[in-house]
Amino acid sequence: MEQITSMQNPLLQHVRKLLSVRSYREACREFAAEGWKLLHEALQWQGQITTVLLTNDAQCPPLPDSVRLVRLPQGLMDRLSPMKSPQGVIFVCKMPQEIQPQLRAGMLLLDRIQDPGNLGTILRTADAFDIRVLLTNDCADPYSEKTLRASMGAIFRTPPQSLPWAQILALCKEKQIPIAATALSAQARDIRSVDLRQALVVIGSEGQGICKEILEQAQTHIIIPMQPRCESLNAAAAASIVLWQMRE
Repeated sequence: MEQITSMQNPLLQHVRKLLSVRSYREACREFAAEGWKLLHEALQWQGQITTVLLTNDAQCPPLPDSVRLVRLPQGLMDRLSPMKSPQGVIFVCKMPQEIQPQLRAGMLLLDRIQDPGNLGTILRTADAFDIRVLLTNDCADPYSEKTLRASMGAIFRTPPQSLPWAQILALCKEKQIPIAATALSAQARDIRSVDLRQALVVIGSEGQGICKEILEQAQTHIIIPMQPRCESLNAAAAASIVLWQMRE
């Protein structure tokens, strides 16, 4: 077991950048996560853990022999952690091996979801309903610290995949998969009247909605009925209702 006592240590500098810089995570093909819940999920679902950093008094669960285990004082953990109340453990994982995303009916497409908390919550809910999630390339980073925390480990069980929207539209046309877009439009249909199980269902960004190109190609626009006094729902709340309807 190693002991680190300086914030200038190269490992801590590496972990700090993994926690804060998306481009660095993508270049390294690694990400860092914090908390005992996420560590247990990563261990249970064969996350590719490379390093675990613990405070000196923390009790660590059994780790694979290949994992680098490092101890550090509470003060260094406080400085390294982005949380107000650090949990005493931060770990590093390799990102899943890049594979060609498999587009099929019955998937949820997230277009430009920007809030990491919303994204993590949607991934958690989709995992609960066993519905695969596809992201357009302009979504928030699924491997950011905030997204990982909101996903409550779903990222290890059902990692999302990403594709540019133009490629998604081309694949839908090739595979004859209809697109059902959540949109407030004159032709929008009540979500309860549409069979979503054979469609690619799209949720748009919190502020801008779904991009024009996807909306124009959608065979169906769907709407969640609500009181006229309510303008819209939070993206994660809307996605939960959509995911429930996709299982009906």
